[in-house]
Amino acid sequence: MDTLDSSPALSPAAFDRLRAALDADGPLAAVDKLCDELRAAEDFHSLFYALLMRKRVELGVSPFPNGAAAELPPETHEAYEDAIRQAGRSVGQIYLDRGDIAKAWVLFRMLGEPGPVKDALEAWNPGPDADTYSVVEVAWQGGVLPQKGFDIVLDRHGVCSAITMIHSADLSSNPTLREYCVRRLVRALYDQLKERLTADLAGRNLPAEPTVGEIVAKHPELFGEDVYHIDVSHLSSVVQLAMTLDSGPELGLARELCLYGEKLSPTFRGDSDPPFQDTYSDYKVYLDVLRGANVDAGISHFRAKADAGVDPDGDPNPPAEVLVNLLLKIGRPAEALAVAKQYLSRFGDGQMTCPSVTELARRARDYESLAEAAKSRSDAVTFLAGLIAGKKT
Repeated sequence: MDTLDSSPALSPAAFDRLRAALDADGPLAAVDKLCDELRAAEDFHSLFYALLMRKRVELGVSPFPNGAAAELPPETHEAYEDAIRQAGRSVGQIYLDRGDIAKAWVLFRMLGEPGPVKDALEAWNPGPDADTYSVVEVAWQGGVLPQKGFDIVLDRHGVCSAITMIHSADLSSNPTLREYCVRRLVRALYDQLKERLTADLAGRNLPAEPTVGEIVAKHPELFGEDVYHIDVSHLSSVVQLAMTLDSGPELGLARELCLYGEKLSPTFRGDSDPPFQDTYSDYKVYLDVLRGANVDAGISHFRAKADAGVDPDGDPNPPAEVLVNLLLKIGRPAEALAVAKQYLSRFGDGQMTCPSVTELARRARDYESLAEAAKSRSDAVTFLAGLIAGKKT
């Protein structure tokens, strides 16, 4: 079991009382007295081991609770393992009742029983002086309730820390959590921007507008060469994260963030790699496609960038990779395969940010295209595998 923080030591008088209880009433009574003393001293770490010692005394085996359970007689194993579970639950619940989620987690994790800690996290409402870091570690790093961990960081420590949290974690295996975090982040930054734009309007004695998009459209006077209302690195990061979303109203909010970004001076819009050279204008087109707006025009927009991105030296074509991924996201796998065949057939798995022709053709069971792509890369093994697979269909 992980080490818990040190607890208050018992007073010398307590040790005298333990000796007296042992002499007068025997081992079990002495252990019960020890448990009472430890509860009174709030030494719950030691209480856990005292409860284990009580079971050992009851079983008539070595009283030392730190001894290996495997050294006990076989007939005592089941009873002792049950005692470990009962002690862990008892002391873990004491920690939960006291609001000490981190210490409770040490015990419930040992037992493989995250339920009580998860329930406590769901109900946890930290005060202004609460230690949030240890709770976030349990919720997020421990995987008990990662959404709560993200909420704590975003609400308590702000957008910057939340962005760092997302970027420092591999959420590819948990798309539901990633969607949750990105949606919350988009809304948080949107609300922050709207609040600051509204304050700017109020300072100019101008009426408020209901949305960021309407403020941007109606009030060009809010913008200037050195003017911005939120951290522009946060703006760029959140919009790019929003492009990983599949659907939902947050895509519209992210689009409004792009409308704001388009009004910033070039200094604050920053530079992006193809196909997003026009930064927020290109991001907006991408988001529109995801939202189901101007889809054909958006696809044509990125196809033109793929045409311009062809490299005669044979390097991958980032705009084409973006287009393939976009087509997959909106449910057009056949078009994605066609784009990949046109621009990316020479590249294999792991060389690009999108699936290769081989992978796309395998998904579509288009083994002729798979074989053609393999031939262009001089991959005879995959070429023949594709031909053989095609014969079986």
